[in-house]
Amino acid sequence: MASSSDLRGLCPPPFFAESSFPGTGGFVSGRFCMPITGNYTCCLPCPTTDWTYGDGFESRTEIANWVNVAAFVLSIYLMLSFLVLPVKFTHRHYLSVCLSLAVIFIELAFIIPLAGKPDQCFNEITPNDMHTSGVCAISGAFLMFGGWAVIIWVFCRALALHLQICWELVPGDKFFYGALAFGWLIPLIGMALTLGLTGVSFRFGIVCHVNHKDSLQDFWGPLLAFAALAMVLQFITIGYCVHVYIRSLLDDKTTTTNSSQAPTYSGSIKTLSARRAFRRVKRVIELQWRGAFLVIVIIAEVVFFSVVFVSMDNSTQVNEALIKRAQPWLTCLIASQGDKNQCLSKAGELVQSEGVVMAVLIILGLSGFWCLMFLGRWSMLQGWVELFKSQFKRKNEFVSADARRFSNDARTYEMLSGTGHQLNITSPDRVLSPTSRGGIMSPEPDSKQDYAGGARTYVNPVTSYSYPRPPSQHKDWDPRATHARPDVAYDMQTFKG
Repeated sequence: MASSSDLRGLCPPPFFAESSFPGTGGFVSGRFCMPITGNYTCCLPCPTTDWTYGDGFESRTEIANWVNVAAFVLSIYLMLSFLVLPVKFTHRHYLSVCLSLAVIFIELAFIIPLAGKPDQCFNEITPNDMHTSGVCAISGAFLMFGGWAVIIWVFCRALALHLQICWELVPGDKFFYGALAFGWLIPLIGMALTLGLTGVSFRFGIVCHVNHKDSLQDFWGPLLAFAALAMVLQFITIGYCVHVYIRSLLDDKTTTTNSSQAPTYSGSIKTLSARRAFRRVKRVIELQWRGAFLVIVIIAEVVFFSVVFVSMDNSTQVNEALIKRAQPWLTCLIASQGDKNQCLSKAGELVQSEGVVMAVLIILGLSGFWCLMFLGRWSMLQGWVELFKSQFKRKNEFVSADARRFSNDARTYEMLSGTGHQLNITSPDRVLSPTSRGGIMSPEPDSKQDYAGGARTYVNPVTSYSYPRPPSQHKDWDPRATHARPDVAYDMQTFKG
């Protein structure tokens, strides 16, 4: 194994000679090399960020990874709520579910390197790429697929809201299947094209990002185009809502000021149409204001990340302009024998500040928090509480003594499938009830059968009104014609029945 002095060749510390390393393996285009001593090319050690930022920069970038871990937990909670809880608690919609799933892919791109602990460098001057590091390939693929999916589903959500408010079109089955195909096929195609034409490598931190070659044509350009289109649709929708609101106010004002005049038919129709449109728009906004705000926030995140990353990418490409601007910094490194702390002020003129880089990485991890904030509801907690109560609550059911006496399984008592013998459902047994005298059991009131003896003849009283009778000509009341006791004398003058 060659020593550091052998690898440096004619290059001053801390640089290494490019001729000491093979031309293949790792991301060769990611080397920071330039001619320093004549035509002798010297390269800065890998990773380059160790020389352009202060000590501990790489460890501080892992903060963004841990932020994504916390966001991943919240996203899983949101997805489980969508899948398990009833709709009345979650108000789930396929646009919300797919957008949350797309955010999970971005979070996985930051979580996988935490577990894999990849080596960023292939050798002393060459960073690893997707061909030499499996963790790099997986994290980069997840990041690009998730970024594409988030933008596409944000666009679909903005389009659905625009159609409902501005055109009074409710997206149906065609929009549903079209959105599913468009929302997942486009990210898959975009990821495949970017990996095949441009690739990913370690640029800063332990997460692989897209390379510089043709990235503006096959990744950043189309991504920002869809983001811009979604933003335009969102602003048009907001402008239409403001227009409808102002129009409803003006119509109300006109109706109030002209109250002394007789209203015309056309004026009444215009006022009614404006108010109806305002009520319709208000109803849609009340239902979907969360999604509208989420669209704006995520688009702002993507635009901020894209602008900062493209700026960083362009500033680190080795060309004549960069060599000219980097001369003071390179001279400082050579003069200080590789003490980067003495030259950080000059390096700050070449790269983005550490605060901006950290903000970009952390903001990407906040997407999961935004999804929970705008798509989650407090009713989800109530739904989980009720779900656990229904699963673990002890059910105290009343079981009668007859159930244990007539059935082996008390739970199947009075059930046709639980009884051991076949019930006579054609002629059910009579329900007997105790009488008020002597405890003798008597049949139901509609029965003409005596429980203790045989059948008896039922004699209707003469004055019974159970069926129609001709008018009676008797004016005196005869107790023998009724069920009155014959041994009691009744005085019709004093009886007060």
